[in-house]
Amino acid sequence: QVQLVESGGGLVQPGGSLRLSCVASGSSISIYAMGWYRQAPGKQRELVARISSGGIPYYADSVKGRFTISRDNAKNAVYLQMNSLKPEDTAVYYCSQWRGVVLGATPAYWGQGTQVTVSS
Repeated sequence: QVQLVESGGGLVQPGGSLRLSCVASGSSISIYAMGWYRQAPGKQRELVARISSGGIPYYADSVKGRFTISRDNAKNAVYLQMNSLKPEDTAVYYCSQWRGVVLGATPAYWGQGTQVTVSS
């Protein structure tokens, strides 16, 4: 049973930074693509960033240049460094893992989510 546990969310002022962490258990993440989604109130869940098993990142246009996704296979963890945060980044952020096809596919596993609130 794969479990993904996020941490690192919180309240931050506009322009500030947060680092989200996701630790996986039950299976090694090394051969799987990992990613971060977010869902704001009243909006659909959207892909924020994804990193392939080989470490190649993908970012949504809305976060390019501000967010950085990384992975540490030895720690079975994936991270999302978020800089220059804006109020519109406020959402619940979910860690995710794909199995098999990635492009156009829904992740197979999800974390429980961590709240990020950007407000002065």
